[in-house]
Amino acid sequence: MAPRRLDLARFAGPTAEFARYLRTETVGGFVLLAATAAALLWANSPWHGAYEAVRDLRVGPHALHLDLTLAQWATDGLLAVFFFVVGLELKRELVIGELSRPRQALLPVAAALGGMIVPAGVALLVGRGAPGMEQAWAIPVATDIAFALGVLALAGTALPTTARVFLLGLAVVDDLGAILLIAVVFSTGIALLALGAVVVLAGLYWMLQRRRVTSPWLYVPIALATWVAMHEAGVHATIAGVLLGLLTRVRADPGESEAPAVRLEHRLQPWSAGLCVPLFALFAAGVPVNGEALRAVVTEPLGQAVAAGLILGKVVGIFGAVLLVVWLTPASRPRGLSWPDVLAVAMLGGVGFTVSLLMAELSLDGADVLTAKAAVLLASAVAALLAAALLVLRSRSHRRAGSRHTDG
Repeated sequence: MAPRRLDLARFAGPTAEFARYLRTETVGGFVLLAATAAALLWANSPWHGAYEAVRDLRVGPHALHLDLTLAQWATDGLLAVFFFVVGLELKRELVIGELSRPRQALLPVAAALGGMIVPAGVALLVGRGAPGMEQAWAIPVATDIAFALGVLALAGTALPTTARVFLLGLAVVDDLGAILLIAVVFSTGIALLALGAVVVLAGLYWMLQRRRVTSPWLYVPIALATWVAMHEAGVHATIAGVLLGLLTRVRADPGESEAPAVRLEHRLQPWSAGLCVPLFALFAAGVPVNGEALRAVVTEPLGQAVAAGLILGKVVGIFGAVLLVVWLTPASRPRGLSWPDVLAVAMLGGVGFTVSLLMAELSLDGADVLTAKAAVLLASAVAALLAAALLVLRSRSHRRAGSRHTDG
């Protein structure tokens, strides 16, 4: 969702080089795209029965209520690592990054809020009365930053670097909003004893951070126990990752080469981008793509609501919020970006994918899940193509302007 380019020159060897390669936005987007394509091909091939059998295979201890399907392990387990990296990113941005100063944070925060509220409103309006819409309105709220940054890196090569900074700031707040929705809307039957265990374990993690303890032999068991307790508490287990990420120290001590949050992000982001999120996509994106499925996206209110929220609601919400903030407050557009540039970046917000697929699984069941997922995939593809076209046009405009400036 919001990875950073980090200097790994001091690390040697092919493993470190491969990790550095996985950290680039373009590569992360391609890996995710490859996993999605594999899921779609497998689920729509003559071997679709094998895909469903693998996806629905149950593993894990029944006594701990952890006999989950492989798809559930990918959703609840692997995405917890992804959300831990998101939590690290959130903590760093809030403490020392783009969101640490209110004036600087105003524009991306407003853009993210507009990009969440308007899509939800559009979805509720288009899908009013449709079964499941009481929770499905949350599906188009999220933006997949890995895909969005990948498209920006490929198609917006000549745009100012402030475009990427603005998109990253927007994505951090968008991630926070999605996390809160998952915790509040999709948590049921809260078990107070297990929730108390989460609080105790999180407090222990925080205390170890304060005391500058670095041993993974302590942190890994605490993280696993926190995940299990969160799962037992009835709160979506991925929230455990966010919670621990937010409790991780982000300021380096004197004489310390890097803070724990930076060190953990170095180590875990390649696993998140190269394994955890693609495996989730492999199990989540395998939906039937046939005339009936595509017809449901176009004709069913649920499919229309999700698609309209992502394609229309996102760009209107993000661009409209930026327009209002610049008009009503002293805030200014990101340096070097024209209004058409902001529109192109706002279009990238419609690439929902990872968290939107998760929201679909949490909010719906039966045939409605397949319709919503097909709508997410189709709408994300349309938004990515439209954004890429706009970014290419804007890049050409910036190159022409640069050439005229050089000639002058």
